[in-house]
Amino acid sequence: MLDINPILLLVTFVVFLSLIAVLNSWLYNPLFSFMNKRDEDIKNDLDKVGSNDDEINELHSKAESIIMNAKLEASALREKVVADAKELANSKLEAKRAELAAEYAKFEQSLAEAESQLTKDLTSQVPLFKKAVKAKFSQI
Repeated sequence: MLDINPILLLVTFVVFLSLIAVLNSWLYNPLFSFMNKRDEDIKNDLDKVGSNDDEINELHSKAESIIMNAKLEASALREKVVADAKELANSKLEAKRAELAAEYAKFEQSLAEAESQLTKDLTSQVPLFKKAVKAKFSQI
């Protein structure tokens, strides 16, 4: 019936081993090297992405610090300009007050002179008024 032929078994075993050796060198080793290279490329790409994230975060923090510094400089400049404007307005206001005070003093002086002149004129006119009043009383 069925006999196991040891030579045929040995030849089959040798063919099997030679087929494994050939497939290993022609198929499996290139396939494994390609897969390892691909894994290594993926790992390198992920490292680059990670370093890009760090670089992006660093640039973002630099941008935020520049914006913060610019805002601080702008607010300091705005405060300085406002203070300068207030100082200029106060100096103009004080100058106008001094000018108005001088004009008021001059007006008071001219008013006092006009009052004294009017008093002089009235006192010089008193005899004429007395005559006119006497003449009116005499007519009544």
